[in-house]
Amino acid sequence: MTSGPITPPLATKKPQRREHHNDVYIDDYEWLRDKASPEVIAHLETENSYTEARTATQEPLRQQIFTEIKNRTQETDLSVPVRRGAFWYYTRTVEGQEYGIHCRAPISGPNDWAPPVLGSFDLSEDGTQLLYAVDVEGDERYTIRVRTIATGENLPDTIENTSAGALFDPSGRFVFYTTVDDAWRPDTVWRHEIGAGRDADERIFHEPDERFWVGVGITRSRKFLMIEAGSSVTTESWVLDASNPTGDFTVVWPRQDNTEYDVEHAVIDGEDRLLIVHNGGMAVNFELVSVAAEDPQGEKRMLLPHDPQIRLESVDAFADFLVVEYRRDGLTRLAIDRHDASGLTELDFDEPLFAVGSAGNPEWIQPTIRFGFTSFVTPSTVYDLVVATGERRLLKQQPVLGGYDPSLYEQRREWATAEDGTRVPISLVYRRDLVTPGSAAPTLLYGYGSYEHSVDPGFGIARLSLLDRGMIFAIAHVRGGGELGRTWYETGKTTTKRNTFTDFVSCARHLIDVGLSTPDQLVAEGGSAGGLLMGAVANLAPELFAGILAEVPFVDALTSILDPSLPLTVIEWDEWGDPLHNAEVYAYMKSYSPVENVRAVAYPAILAVTSLNDTRVLYVEPAKWVAKLREVGADALLKTEMSAGHGGVSGRYSAWHERAFNYAWVLDTAGLNLSESDS
Repeated sequence: MTSGPITPPLATKKPQRREHHNDVYIDDYEWLRDKASPEVIAHLETENSYTEARTATQEPLRQQIFTEIKNRTQETDLSVPVRRGAFWYYTRTVEGQEYGIHCRAPISGPNDWAPPVLGSFDLSEDGTQLLYAVDVEGDERYTIRVRTIATGENLPDTIENTSAGALFDPSGRFVFYTTVDDAWRPDTVWRHEIGAGRDADERIFHEPDERFWVGVGITRSRKFLMIEAGSSVTTESWVLDASNPTGDFTVVWPRQDNTEYDVEHAVIDGEDRLLIVHNGGMAVNFELVSVAAEDPQGEKRMLLPHDPQIRLESVDAFADFLVVEYRRDGLTRLAIDRHDASGLTELDFDEPLFAVGSAGNPEWIQPTIRFGFTSFVTPSTVYDLVVATGERRLLKQQPVLGGYDPSLYEQRREWATAEDGTRVPISLVYRRDLVTPGSAAPTLLYGYGSYEHSVDPGFGIARLSLLDRGMIFAIAHVRGGGELGRTWYETGKTTTKRNTFTDFVSCARHLIDVGLSTPDQLVAEGGSAGGLLMGAVANLAPELFAGILAEVPFVDALTSILDPSLPLTVIEWDEWGDPLHNAEVYAYMKSYSPVENVRAVAYPAILAVTSLNDTRVLYVEPAKWVAKLREVGADALLKTEMSAGHGGVSGRYSAWHERAFNYAWVLDTAGLNLSESDS
């Protein structure tokens, strides 16, 4: 990789003692947490210079990949318009501009349901005012403004230091928004009257329990305002008739530990009902019931009972039908209930792997359902389904310029066997003409495995730069995610978290054992909680990988979860356990937390990418991890974006450059850094 000897920077050791539950840990690099320190900034900049020097030979490949992404992307484009009220709303992009432009066009009449070919964001009910929120630092602190659309001028109303969530009430007279506490947790809902000073804003809800985050919203029917407080495993919702925005919210169901529920308003047989998807009692995979809106704690009517083979995820209510989303066999599903005797009608697709979901349906009364479909080989596609007839109208498919041919690519599923005998799915995609079955190929294995978040097969323009060079892309659907239902999640969290890591190792071994890849060609990738996965597998099975790409990685997990002042702490105890007050949890987390378990072995090449302003996984975590890896001679690189947040750099071109940097490193590490004439 290098053109000459380059000395890696070594962080100064400044030992600090950490003691919990009679266990003493000496942390030599905790001083790196002080991002106001010139010494810390200098260290990060030195690391960036070292990483740039070490990867200098990848610069031509980075430029090739960036150009490929750019050339395959239709830069001047329009989203499919979404009807709301008297207008079609859409976003357009312009070649050369980093950010999209939000636009609207008038509907031709009340029966116009065919769209024209063409942080917080909300519109007043009459379509005259726009509410938007901006974060310019990447730290997820937003400033809310209100604009008069006809004139393009902002009103004097400016609300600073808010969370992302904000909306108008139906009258357009009030804005509801959330603010955060010192740990950056959204904890308070406020009501702001347009034209009044912020000092007149009323605090209408506050959540003191540090495990819960708070959000505010409105039902599709626009009849009820909603507040939801949720932890990782428990939710509680409050409801208010939207015609009385200054009234008091009332609780739907009082919270019960380890019970989650979501609320939607529907009109069934002329009666206002609240539809509740919940996992109370024995409904591990959730069930759907309805209750009277005026008496939500009264009689429950069963609509969809619990099914151990189906993970019920959500229900969307419209005036004349329901849309139900769920998972079966590790894939997303979409079904329609027309309020008649036909029951649920599931949409079928002819691909072995795919992802489908409802998208862009803000109107209460509409004859169609907008849904999105994608797979590893099918670009993101938007359809309107005519509910009455079942007709599917193709509205738009993501353009892929340069002659993309989906028939060149194969997608399929493999199954690995975990240490305890559990079968773990792996989704794969590759070029049929470049990857020969039975012949090992360079492979990028991606994993996440936390928060019941599912990583579904979806199309990626940038990924073509890997596939077209002969690389296999694979997703390890490890426990801790939600692909195979709630139990899949429950057996990969807290004191079963180790299953997430060993599942990934088993998936890597499976790809090697069946001849799809080799340790010299296999690279692992994961970000955020998936970055914890990367750090853990680096310690568990370094011999299986040529390289590990860890993006904003949660690798100093125990230190963070011990500190209640940090964003990833109290609310995270439901996910990881509480090591601050529980000695067993402390010992368990210490047994896998990557920083504490770096050892003197031959590690694969490691690239850790982070952001200085990330408020979810602080830059100090990968900085400490790389410093520890350097102690044992590991080839570890640290790249810090000095002005970005958890989501990475802002702007599409900047994001493409960042992806090109990472993919060039992946290809180089897997042995695919070909010259331009060979690629």
